[in-house]
Formats: sequence, C-alpha cells, structure tokens
Amino acid sequence: MIEQLRLTCDRLVSHRQLACGHSYCGIPVHGKDIFIYSNTDTERKPLLLTGHHGDISAMTFGQSSRRLLLCSASADYIIVWDVEQCQKRSQEGKIAAGTIVGSLLGDVVHLSFCSSDERVAACSGVTVYILSSEKQEVISALAGHLGPLTSAEFCPWNKHILITTSEDRTFKVWNLETETVCYQSFVLSASPLISSAFLEENRHVIIGSTDGQVWCFSFPDDHKCELVTKIEIQKVERRLHNSQQETLGQQAESVKQLPADEVEISKPILKMAPWSSFTDTTIPERDSSWLCVGSSDGLYVVNVATSELLTVLYFRDYPNLSLSVAGSWSISPGLDNSMVFLVSSLFTPHVVLVKLHLCELEGIWAGDEGFSVFPSSPLLLESPLNVELKKKEANHPKKKGEVKDQPLVFHSVARSSGYASAPRKTMFSPKTNIQKNPFFKKARKNAGLLLKDYPGDSTAPIIPHNHLSIASKPVHCIQYSGDGKQILCGLGNSSVLLYKSSLSGNPAVYTGHDKPVSSVSWSLSRQWWLSASEDRTLRLWSHGSPEPAIIMANSRFTKPIRSAQFYYLDKFLLFASGPSLYLYLYNVDITRDDIKRYQQRSVVKLAKCFTTGSATDITAMSAANDFLSYIVLVCGSDRSIQVFDMNKGVVASKLADPHSRAVHCITQNKGSMFSTQALDSYNLFLTSAVTDGVKIWDLRTLRCVRRYESHLNRCHPCSSAFSPCGQFIVSGSEDNCVKHRQETAGYLSVSAPFKAYVYDIRSSGYLHKLQRHSDTVLSVTFNPATPELLTGTLDGKLRLFQSSSGASMTPDTRPAVSPT
Repeated sequence: MIEQLRLTCDRLVSHRQLACGHSYCGIPVHGKDIFIYSNTDTERKPLLLTGHHGDISAMTFGQSSRRLLLCSASADYIIVWDVEQCQKRSQEGKIAAGTIVGSLLGDVVHLSFCSSDERVAACSGVTVYILSSEKQEVISALAGHLGPLTSAEFCPWNKHILITTSEDRTFKVWNLETETVCYQSFVLSASPLISSAFLEENRHVIIGSTDGQVWCFSFPDDHKCELVTKIEIQKVERRLHNSQQETLGQQAESVKQLPADEVEISKPILKMAPWSSFTDTTIPERDSSWLCVGSSDGLYVVNVATSELLTVLYFRDYPNLSLSVAGSWSISPGLDNSMVFLVSSLFTPHVVLVKLHLCELEGIWAGDEGFSVFPSSPLLLESPLNVELKKKEANHPKKKGEVKDQPLVFHSVARSSGYASAPRKTMFSPKTNIQKNPFFKKARKNAGLLLKDYPGDSTAPIIPHNHLSIASKPVHCIQYSGDGKQILCGLGNSSVLLYKSSLSGNPAVYTGHDKPVSSVSWSLSRQWWLSASEDRTLRLWSHGSPEPAIIMANSRFTKPIRSAQFYYLDKFLLFASGPSLYLYLYNVDITRDDIKRYQQRSVVKLAKCFTTGSATDITAMSAANDFLSYIVLVCGSDRSIQVFDMNKGVVASKLADPHSRAVHCITQNKGSMFSTQALDSYNLFLTSAVTDGVKIWDLRTLRCVRRYESHLNRCHPCSSAFSPCGQFIVSGSEDNCVKHRQETAGYLSVSAPFKAYVYDIRSSGYLHKLQRHSDTVLSVTFNPATPELLTGTLDGKLRLFQSSSGASMTPDTRPAVSPT
C-alpha cells in the first residue's frame, strides 16, 4: 500500500462519510467547505467547493461514467455538484456552485447514488429520503426502522430497490415504486448494522456490523432474502494465521502472528466493496465472490463463497503509512488495475489517501500445486497397484496303471441307423405364419430408453414420486447400481435390502451382519456388491445369491469398518478401519460343495496396508472406480483430509483444518456412464461435517471453492452427493423448523416436515427444499441414468423424487433379484 496524500483537518472526521472516486477524492475542511483532490496528481491545487452553512456530515461520488457528480450533506442543505463544471467555473475565476436538492432534513449520516445517478438516498434519523439529483424534490420519505439508519444502498441491477441498515440490528428491502417494504430481516446481532453492499454477479446482498460479523443473503427477484452464510472476521482471521503457521513452519519469519500479550480489539465492518469492481477482464472469474472489507486495523479480503479469509493488509505492516487505527473508509477502483482508499484516523484529525496495486495480491489466486484425479504417468514397477493375485489351478494326480476307456467304433460320432424310427410320410413345408415374440420387441424398446444419455438440461428432481417405509431403523447408506436399475439400502437393523429403482415390488433381503450396516458399494460390472458393518466385518455378495461369496471376519480388524468400496476398475477391495487403509486383491468363486458348503472357495489377499500420517482414525473415504485413478481421499478424526497417491503408496498431501469438526462424508464428482462432463469437473469433491455445512473442493489446488450451509446439521452424519450431470448438489438435513399457526385461542406450534436441500453448484444459496420427510434425512443419492433423487431417513423411510423435465426410465416389473 502506497500513501499518496496525507491531510490534517481542523477537527476529527473519523465518523463521517468521505468521498473517494477513481480520479478524485473529497475531504471536508473548516467544517462546511470541501476540497476536491486529484488522485493522480496530488500536487495540483485542490478544487474548493463552498455553499454549506453547517458542518458537512456525509459525501459520496456518483456511479455514472457520463459525468462526475458529488453529493454532500449538512444539517441545512444537501447539494449535488458537477465536478467538471465546477472546475471549469473555478478556472474562469468564478465561484463553483452546486444544485440544492434537499434542505433541513436533519443530521444526514449516509448518502448514496443509484446506478444512473438520477436519485440520491439520504439517511437521517429513522427516515431515508429519496431525492432527485437534478432539482430540489423529495420523491419519497421511507420510515420503518426502530433505530437510527446507518446506511442505504441502491440495488445495482434494479434501481427501484433500496436496502437500508439500522442501529435496531435489522435491514429492510424497499420497493421505491410502491414505497413499501419487500423484506424485513430478523435481528441479526447484538450490535448495530453499519454497512451493506451488493454482489451483482451472484445476486447477493452483504450486511456488516460493528462487532465484526458479515452476513450474506441471497437476493432473488421476489426479494425474499435467505441467509447463505455468516462470517466472523476474528474467527476466520485466527484460522488464517493457524494455517499459515502450519504451512510455513514455526521458524518462518514472514508469518504474521498474533502476539500473546496483544489486546484483542473489535473489528467493525466500516466499509465493503466487491472485488470484481476493481479487476479487469484479465483476472479470472473466480473473484466474483471476493469482498473487500475495510476495518479499524486494515483491509480484509474475504471469499464469501467459501466463508474464508484470503488475506489481510494490516496498517502496522506498512510503516510508511501515517495511520494506525481507521475511523471510516471509502473504497473505489483506481486506474491501471489498482484500488484507491480514503481512510480517516479514529483518534487524530488525519485523512490518508492510499493506493494499492492488485499485482501485490497475486498470491491470493496463485494456488498451491495440486493433483488430478486422472493419472498423468504410468504405474511404477513397485506400485501397490501392480500386485496381481496368483490363481491356483486344481491339481488332479493321475492313477498308475489306469486303463482308459476305448471307443467301440473308429469315428468319434456314430450315426444312427434309423431302423427304430417311423417312416417319413410328409415332405418339408416352410412355416409362413410365425408370430414375432413381443417380449423381445419390448425388451429392445426398454433397452433403448435405458441407454439414453442423461439429460444435461433437466431440472433438479424435486417432484415427489414414491415413498416407502422399509424399517423402523435408520437408513445409513443407499447406492444405485451403475445402470440405475437397482438400489442397495444399508439399514440400522444390520440388514441390506435390494430394491428396484422404482421402489416397487418386494426387495431381496440380505442378512448376516450383527450390527448396523455402515457402507454398501456396487462393483463396476454389477455382478458383485459389498457391505461393511459396525461389527468389524465385510461381506462380498454375488448378485442373486442369498449367501455371501466372501466374508472378512472381525478377527482381522480391531475397529469398525467405516467405508468400503471396489477400486481400480474392480481389481481391489478398498476399505478403512481405525487408522488403517486396506487394499485387498480378491477372486470370487461361488461354487460350493454340498458337503462342505460353508467352506469359502473365494480368495482374498492383502496387497497393501496404509496408515494415516497422524495415526488418526479414518472417518470417511472416497476413490474413483469407474475409471483408473491413483487418488484416494481419506478424512480423519483429527479434522484432516489426506490425499493418498496409491501409485507411490504415500500420503501426497494433507489439509490440516478443512472443517471445524471431523468430516463424516466425502464424495467425489464421478459422473456416470450416461453423462459426460468437462474433465476438470471430475477434480471436484464434497465434504460434510457436523455444524460446519458442506464444502466443495478442487483437487487441482486443494482449496475450497464454495460452501453450502443453508441446511441444518447438528449431530447426525447427513450425507451429500453430486448429480450425474454435475449441476446440482443434494445434502441431507435435520431441518425441522417450527412454524406458528394462529388459532382462535392464540398461537399453535406446528412442526414442519424434515427437509433435504438441493443446491445449484454455482451458487451458495439453496435451490429447493425437498419436503414431506418424517425424520432427519441421513442418506441421499442420485440415479446415474435418469433425473431421480432418493433419500433415506432416520426412521427408516425412502422417498423418491423425479424431475419435471428429462425422460425417466421405463418402469421395470421384473423382480429385484432374478431367480437362480
């Protein structure tokens, strides 16, 4: 940061709104006059504007590029100045004059122009006045807050919408055409709300308070705002410092550490501005959710999409700045890809003009070297993935002196003489009235529908289609087969149910576990599937057989198996138990001896056992099986995410603190055989943690790219999933809000149904709430072949949702398991 101008006023201006534009800045002098300085040539004589009779309390520049307007307010007048016209009159030796647009409106604390500079909003007391910028006219006076107003901002994409914040700790959305309130928020904090801003690209509104809290609300066309995320500056600042210390080490001198004896000060959100307004077209679009926050000790750059602090520019780190604690901020984009700040000192009558070149912040978007889910090199000779299972051939010893059976004729086939057959009476006649079998025609018709591509333009599956009560125990895990025809359900009563995708007919029941089933997984060939349980056993089942082909008993493992799946195109069994990650080779042999029917002929062999870096228990695991991939993602009870490179057999990278709690669900974007996505999309993965929402990560940079926390998850391990098209994300939820319905005798509390939430991957706000659930939604999954969504609840119920667009699969009337 470079200090371009330092001014000393005759009085404190720490709590006054100052004006800063890309070319000029305005500062009150002698209380009632204004000096306009050039940002590019600070040595030039400032332009003097006179006309107020009282002390100036607020100033702001216009937003239009046609002409530069300045609005200033005092207790007597509100004046709009044309800066270029005033400069011209001053050069001609005349007195610069402005247009009085309001008079005697009280103590104005905040001014703002609309996007076209046609109207001005002035906050005075509990009323916001909408004034014309061309003449003295009060278009409307809006009152409704219970406390004094602190800010007012016009919506950049709709000039008829205004948002106001107040010391009553709420904000309101006003429709200026009808002069009514479109939306009124609840009480957000114990401290007053003092600032607001819009993120036009994401259609979000941002609210800041004096105690350092930032709220992000969605701003749809009906203006019914929904909370998207909440950020506490002190918490994210502490997390940033901790991550820097762990990354650079304790000996790194460049790490900004908080001294132990330093007094913790409050960090009021004095001013906010979207980062995208400062950048040019050469900067990636990833900055559309970045927010610049001016506080008392420096500038904070926050990523609203991930609720993370990207960087902090402290005043104390720049000794050339004649400023230590800020009282007010004015932020504006500058020239040559820069930012300009006009900051007033809190305790001294100083005002500083600061310029920041964005090239100084290149480290924000320069991510760490990450990984790719697709292999970039061949297998190493010593790679664990090169291990093969040697199949033993049956050895039948020959008996000595055994006489082989000899044929009685010289040919291998003896033709019958035909003496015993009746004489032929009719000659050959062709069949001309053969009827085609309708079964094969129908089968071909159904197969054509099943092999259709997943509709990429379909809407989210939110229409309830079918529901089923299957047990009184929780549905811990559900998974579709690769072709989308069948569903596996792991229940809390230690059984596994196999349903058709339509949930019709009776399911096939598989029993054998002694404790709740924690994981189920289909093989890529759909011939096998496996189940893991809290009883420390893993069972591999043959499709259609009621008995498991492989049983891995609890004597091999000391702790329950949390996650299990097929890996590397069905070559391995991959599962986690305690701090260990096991990689097993297997060979399935379903033939059985009637006498020794309990003797298992299938073979399993340990290929490699990996241990997490910190020897912490594994809570969740994910790997791709639909295509070759060396990457396995492992989550630990120490809140870490570790990236295993199975080709080298090592932990390639580790994320130390991705969530505030241990991750209980991790899901990769694997797509399906019915859909095709961009290659980079397969590097995304989701993580879910109790009380910390859902985060989406990019494996290439190992950074969080978006956060979803509109749903409620306080204690249960609610899962999340990607849609096959990669456009939607669904998450289970414990959301069971209590609504109040008015009755004749008062108010009656009505418990609303539980919900699952569907998100658009491009926005942090939820897209739909899936209603009509009777209990907490634990498990969610998408059908890989058609736009369908299945949910499982804590009380043992399944609910199927379909899309209003996109072709559904033809209902299958066959049994879930074909008879053998």
